[in-house]
Amino acid sequence: MSTLRVSVVGLAGAGKSTCAALIAEFARGQGLSHSVVKLAKPLYDLQEQVYLRSGATLAAGAQDQVLMEALADAMRRIRPTSIVDDFLARLDGTTADVIVNDDLRDPDHDAPGLTGRGFRILRITCDEDVRQKRLAERGDPSLANRSTRHIDRIRPDAMIENAGSLDEYRAKVHAVLRSWM
Repeated sequence: MSTLRVSVVGLAGAGKSTCAALIAEFARGQGLSHSVVKLAKPLYDLQEQVYLRSGATLAAGAQDQVLMEALADAMRRIRPTSIVDDFLARLDGTTADVIVNDDLRDPDHDAPGLTGRGFRILRITCDEDVRQKRLAERGDPSLANRSTRHIDRIRPDAMIENAGSLDEYRAKVHAVLRSWM
């Protein structure tokens, strides 16, 4: 089997992280190794440093989305492909059978970098009221939607509406993965 590479895209709160977990579950069930490679790793690293230098605390896994957008803007201003180049360098060291990315947002530099390396794009959508409720429950210090304003320009290979139970969502995700193997 060749490596299956999946990039899960969607708005914050749509269920991308849950989808990534379901893909990991699928891989384990098939006896395949699995890895998640984040595009935004440099942004998370910088966010941690900004909070540390500011003398503030940030809960594990929390996203200061306004800060992360500003950091991404700065990196892309300095060198437009800096984030995807960092991702691709880390990807080259990944030997898993199934590789997942769940934070693709940029259609101009990042998406071509991933699709050029064989990633299939899985778009996740959900009801807006449900998405807003999930975001409120996450407890991120700030929310921002600017970084996803062009997400519709990333052409998906498949789409899933995350509208039912977890079991229904799992069945949809696993069906797409089976069709791609």
